[in-house]
Amino acid sequence: MSDLTASPALLRPLPSPPPAAVATERMRETAEQFEASFLAQMLKPMFEGLSTEAPFGGGEAEGTWRGFLVEQIAKQTVRAGGIGLADQVVAQMLKMQEEQEPAQ
Repeated sequence: MSDLTASPALLRPLPSPPPAAVATERMRETAEQFEASFLAQMLKPMFEGLSTEAPFGGGEAEGTWRGFLVEQIAKQTVRAGGIGLADQVVAQMLKMQEEQEPAQ
């Protein structure tokens, strides 16, 4: 029966990450979303000229869903390392945050 009883160490709540780590993580997520949005806008014209006619096209449905495809390509590019835009955005956000801290 003692195997089924939880030890007090297991019942303790996990320590929450420091606020700075959470803020940096959120900044990173926001920067990656921005980079994906930027890439989608840059990729969009590349796909506009493609024909959706047979034998390799998907017809009207392809034209309808192409925007989602472009968005997913951009997100996957960011997940694979992106073009470095997110890194620059995070660095700028951290710099701006550091500049504002002494004023508070």
